[in-house]
Amino acid sequence: MDIRTTLKELCAAFNAHDLDRIMALFADDCVLQMPRGNRPWGSRFEGKADVRAALATRFEGLPDVHYGDEEHFVDEAAGTGMSKWLLTGTTREGESKKVRGCDFYKFRNGRVISKDSYWKIVE
Repeated sequence: MDIRTTLKELCAAFNAHDLDRIMALFADDCVLQMPRGNRPWGSRFEGKADVRAALATRFEGLPDVHYGDEEHFVDEAAGTGMSKWLLTGTTREGESKKVRGCDFYKFRNGRVISKDSYWKIVE
């Protein structure tokens, strides 16, 4: 498995807003942790169906969301990778968003088993 190639494919799939393509890279027992939520880890979604539904909200809330200026960092031996990006987009209400963030990934057998997202708070 080449984690760097997978991270680049994930970024391209997110920019294409292609949930089928994204989820093809996730394991059935995957976990997604999003920054917002009422717990220290934000919101947690477990299993492919729940992760897909959570990711779909990103495209619904920011229909033109784009992850640019991406950088990818990999530890092949540990089966981990990180993608750093600049999110840009416009909410359905017309508010522009521009925020730096990163995703920490864990892989098993070539599939994502964990995606933990973080981003800056812009005030």
